[in-house]
Amino acid sequence: MILAPRPSPSPDKDAMSTANGTTTVITNIASLVTNDPSLGDGSPLGLIQDAAVVIDGDRIAWTGDSREAPATDNRVDAGGRAVIPGFVDSHSHLVFAGDRTQEFNARMSGRAYSAGGIRTTVAATRAASDEELERNLTHYLAEALRQGTTTFETKSGYGLTVEDEARALRIASAHTDEVTYLGAHIVSPDFADDPAAYVALVTGEMLDACAPYARWVDVFCEKGAFDGDQARAILTAGKAKGLHPRVHANQLSYGPGVQLAVELDAASADHCTHLTDADVDALASGDTVATLLPGAEFSTRAEWPDARRLLDAGATVALSTDCNPGSSFTSSVPFCIALAVRDMGMTPDEAVWSATAGGATALRRTDVGRLTPGAYADLAFLDAPSHVHLAYRPGVPLVDQVWRRGVRVA
Repeated sequence: MILAPRPSPSPDKDAMSTANGTTTVITNIASLVTNDPSLGDGSPLGLIQDAAVVIDGDRIAWTGDSREAPATDNRVDAGGRAVIPGFVDSHSHLVFAGDRTQEFNARMSGRAYSAGGIRTTVAATRAASDEELERNLTHYLAEALRQGTTTFETKSGYGLTVEDEARALRIASAHTDEVTYLGAHIVSPDFADDPAAYVALVTGEMLDACAPYARWVDVFCEKGAFDGDQARAILTAGKAKGLHPRVHANQLSYGPGVQLAVELDAASADHCTHLTDADVDALASGDTVATLLPGAEFSTRAEWPDARRLLDAGATVALSTDCNPGSSFTSSVPFCIALAVRDMGMTPDEAVWSATAGGATALRRTDVGRLTPGAYADLAFLDAPSHVHLAYRPGVPLVDQVWRRGVRVA
């Protein structure tokens, strides 16, 4: 199928008028992913062929057959491209400074990955100015946006002092509502001989300083980081301050993280690489999303999470980048989709759903990750006739344009 020439910059003018309260219809969409199974082909993706989308302000007002599209103030021709919801990246670590190229090079030469590498980034982040941290953050956000990510979560965790954790969250909160307090990333090097005192800090003074900037509380529940009892104390303290739990769980080894996440009604258990049957059953029976982060396995040559096992059991799965300078330095959700299809047993449909609606579910959001009336008009045009090309053509920059809140932004 030959696609129409790339649209000229003129649609930006139409998109801007949409944000000012007028309506715009996007027509000539070869394949539209709505993530509403009541629409189109009835699949979880709710695929509509030869589709159109109507945007009113910053929201989706209508989706359906292009021939039935209502009259609007503006019209944009998709040129026979596929349109999907903007990606929802529900797990990233973007407030940091420094570089760990040497660590990656050594690991690719045979040295095993461990949580200790975080300390390198902690030192660089503490030494950086607020301006440097914000410049890094906005650089990677722009990079992700160009690749179709319109909603993102990001964490602290590279300061590990009251002041540095609070400033990381303050900087992040200027750019997203999905901000996570991760003072419990590792035990601060300053408390290497007294982990209990660091847990007391994380659940006390540091939490008090950080809670006003965050929606979520997270903990790295893993050997070399925090055990189950410590993780429970940290998450429980966060909940008491109005923060909802997320958990780095079962990444490097079997452990209590997944069970703890489900018990505390965490929105997500992230990584989920080493799971027992009981862990899988817990995820399938609860509301906690299993967020899989294949960029980490790619960058550490670790065992892949078994997405097929989780999906077949009935668990909800999200796909995210885990973008961070140590173990997964990618901001590309399309890359993670291709990895999930190739190495984690997911179908292209499942991977795209997990990177959009799945990520939204991991953030307990219903206004993103889908293209249905009332949802935000966050969408990506693909330079391809189908979403399947995201896995079919790995490494190719298929995202042709990105709209966020009804405005073309890339």
